[in-house]
Amino acid sequence: MNIPGLNIQWPISELILSGTKTVETRTYPLPKKYINVPLLFIETPGKSGNFKARGTAIIFFEEPFKYKSKKEFYLDFDRHQVDKDSQWAWDKPKWGWPIRKIEVFKKPFEINFKRGITFTQRCHLPQEVHAPK
Repeated sequence: MNIPGLNIQWPISELILSGTKTVETRTYPLPKKYINVPLLFIETPGKSGNFKARGTAIIFFEEPFKYKSKKEFYLDFDRHQVDKDSQWAWDKPKWGWPIRKIEVFKKPFEINFKRGITFTQRCHLPQEVHAPK
């Protein structure tokens, strides 16, 4: 099975996988073609993770929205979990990508195909890992 994938850095990825973070934030809207579409959640190590990129879940996003101000952004902390000291803090206008659903795999799998910078168009999803927890 091949589906598009989205890279999300550790440790933010862990907040999403645990259900604590329910809105992903970026400085651009989620492309329309990825709204309510299953995406492979590719957890990347970032600067401090000690693992190789891995497929950990299937994630679905709802329609994105733009935060009207820095104040509105920080008032929504409970959903996005980005504080003022984070490397992902407000530095320019932000978009929220509400997570509609996440299906975490019983066992993550190592990514051994070429990834894009943010999105990967054709992620091969092994048959045995598609069963969520």
